Amino acid sequence: MPAAHVALQWSPVVPVKRLADAKTRLGVFAGPRRAELALAMTCDTVMAAVQCASTRAVVVVTDEDRAARAVRALGARVVPDEPAAGLNPALVHGAAEAARQHPDAGVCALSSDLPALRPHELDRALRAAGAHGRSFLADAPGSGTVMYAATPGAAFTPAFEGSSRDRHRESGAVELDLDGVASVRRDVDTVADLRAAAALGVGPHTAKVLATLEI
Repeated sequence: MPAAHVALQWSPVVPVKRLADAKTRLGVFAGPRRAELALAMTCDTVMAAVQCASTRAVVVVTDEDRAARAVRALGARVVPDEPAAGLNPALVHGAAEAARQHPDAGVCALSSDLPALRPHELDRALRAAGAHGRSFLADAPGSGTVMYAATPGAAFTPAFEGSSRDRHRESGAVELDLDGVASVRRDVDTVADLRAAAALGVGPHTAKVLATLEI
């Protein structure tokens, strides 16, 4: 009898910037608690990624001590941002570390601001990514990217920031066209985004902060 098919496992790589610089557009809403809100969204993202059935390990790239302590407690591995050259070099560095630890797993860059992320929806996206060497999932507005994935042996060349959907598509990565992954696509940069995430249902860390703010 042939061996049962085993789905590809993944190492999500989550970049976390200094909290003092994170989510500045939410300052008008969260005020002095902006950093706390940014960290809460990161924690809910990491928690869901750790709980995803397709996840082998979650790697967080950060030089922020407070975030490092929080995500380690959730089961993530933390690596410092040694390149210190911006988002995409940080992701490449984190992916290289993940591949060294788990060479048989795919690597995927995952936005850190997905407070409504559901493990089973991330699993659906990663299973779809397993059918392609390089692939990506656009954000809810349709111009950015929330997930960029590469299977073992494929080049990992993320092009986040700005109109990254077009750049990823032009690079030859396959755009994943999926239903039922709204929580994966719902990143948060603005108050309107946060309201949309809250409508989906945010995780416990973000919910705790929002309970004391008006939204």
